[in-house]
Amino acid sequence: MPQRAWSPKRERQYEHIKAGLERRGESEDTAEEIAARTVNKERAQHGEARESSRLSKKDMPASRRGGLRSHTGPGGRTRDQLYEEARRKNIPGRSKMNKAQLARAVGR
Repeated sequence: MPQRAWSPKRERQYEHIKAGLERRGESEDTAEEIAARTVNKERAQHGEARESSRLSKKDMPASRRGGLRSHTGPGGRTRDQLYEEARRKNIPGRSKMNKAQLARAVGR
């Protein structure tokens, strides 16, 4: 799944992340998706991507975060991530919701 726009460094990063996820029991498809998303976000944060979201540029890099928000623990996604999903789903009243309310509203 490595893309032509990726540098050799990003391709190595993709393979490393994918292999680690597969060792932890993720399916190959899931591992590929997570690895590609991680590499693309890193590219956006370092100015290598043509287009990138505001959240990708502003968020802490995955390499520094070290799995703090792996969508499974009590921390889970950030409020901004939940808000963006609520915005995509057109959930009314989202601007006044806190993190817990947004999590319930988006259904995860």
